[in-house]
Amino acid sequence: MTDKTIKRRHYLIFIAGGLSVILFILLFNKTVEYTSTDEFCNSCHVHTHAEASWRLSVHNNTSSGVSVRCVDCHLPPEDQTAYYLTRKAYHGFHDLYVYLTKDADEIDWEAKRSNEAAKRFVYEDGCVKCHTNLFPSTLSAQGGQQHLKYIREPEKNSCLQCHHEMGHYRGENAGFADEDNETPKEVFKELTVVTDFATFEEKIPGTDVSFKMMAVPGGQFKMGSPQDEPYRRKDEGPVREVAVDSFWMAEIEVSWDEYLAFFSATSSQGRKETVEVDEETDGVSGATPPWGAPDQGWGKGSRPAITMSHHAAETYCRWLSQVTGRKYRLPTEAEWEYAARGRSQTAYFFEGSPKDYEAEGFLKKLLGANTELFSQYVVWNGNSPGKTQQPDVVEANPFGLKNMLGNVAEFCLDYYDPSVYGKYPKGVVHNPRGPRSGNEHVVRGGSFKNTPKDLRLARRDFTRTTDWLVTDPQIPKSIWWYSDVKSVGFRVLCEYHPDELKNTEK
Repeated sequence: MTDKTIKRRHYLIFIAGGLSVILFILLFNKTVEYTSTDEFCNSCHVHTHAEASWRLSVHNNTSSGVSVRCVDCHLPPEDQTAYYLTRKAYHGFHDLYVYLTKDADEIDWEAKRSNEAAKRFVYEDGCVKCHTNLFPSTLSAQGGQQHLKYIREPEKNSCLQCHHEMGHYRGENAGFADEDNETPKEVFKELTVVTDFATFEEKIPGTDVSFKMMAVPGGQFKMGSPQDEPYRRKDEGPVREVAVDSFWMAEIEVSWDEYLAFFSATSSQGRKETVEVDEETDGVSGATPPWGAPDQGWGKGSRPAITMSHHAAETYCRWLSQVTGRKYRLPTEAEWEYAARGRSQTAYFFEGSPKDYEAEGFLKKLLGANTELFSQYVVWNGNSPGKTQQPDVVEANPFGLKNMLGNVAEFCLDYYDPSVYGKYPKGVVHNPRGPRSGNEHVVRGGSFKNTPKDLRLARRDFTRTTDWLVTDPQIPKSIWWYSDVKSVGFRVLCEYHPDELKNTEK
């Protein structure tokens, strides 16, 4: 073979290789382009309402006619080539796997609407790429304050915190409107008379709202968790002998019906973030209006009220005391745990260890833990579609109290101190009320977001006021509403004073 023949072959191989590379690039680009279309996304995306809700959203149904594509939000910007392609491949294979192996009707779509879940498949770089002007002339003062905060501390803020509803339409926020338009019930005109220490129905005068108060006889119990309890935390000990007096406690957490009765009677018009007491009428000045839908669109009625602050919960108790003539307040941490235990001394007031119910380990993660009994008593991550539930979906504890664990976590009266148990006097501690000062308050019971290990009776938590007000655009921040927590509410306690009941009998 001559040198000329060899050179000619090399040229042909080089040309063929070059054409193959060009063809591959063209096909690759066409494939990337085609698989980035909305039509392709919708061809196998199993979310049944994804396309319809997007078409009604402000990202498609716009006066300018500009429409945002699926990949504009759900992938990084295309100019981040390597990252764009790797995430595209990841999401593509993930969606294909779900399409082939999952039943769309069994997927918990409500849970996937949360901010926490959305952060896994919404890319903020895409938001910033399109929304280059964060201070347009139409922006409200509150929006300007929040955007300024975002620019100053982008690592502590995100677009989703305020604009979670933008990508897919989920209905108009109704605020405090009565979406059910129910026919009004009979309005209670007289105070509820209680003559003995027994369960009674409290009827709020001037409203058609009532709720049940369960009689909880006082007693002694071991507060906290033993060192061998699975998932025990340091602030749950040392275990202390505690005695509490008798009291009444609400059967369920304060509902929206109850809280809206307070809001209607006391709400402050405008945005004055103060509390005032009229010396002549001793009236309570209540909460300012919320910025959005405080129930998150989940529904009101008998569902537990959420998003109000600890301060608002205490003000509600003060108002309820005034209108009923009884002494209502938040329970102390000791009273809460005593009531929740229902005289039990185990991790739950029903049978089972936290390790029985927690899905840890290969087999449990694969097959799931047996949580049938757990779900009879608790609204938790495993049986809630990412939101609060009606209180009657679970059974009561031995004292007749529902949702002491799960559904929403509950404010307590005490300031939080991680080492407070060790600071109490030796021996039996009577009616402990925690530290006399502090920055945050105790929260107990866990919520629909938690798993069994964080729903134990002794599990302690606390408010996080700064974190729970990140997206509140007001200066100063609201003292009435938390902008960034949806899983905390409260339950009321009514003090029992035997002498006062005797006077009532007379």
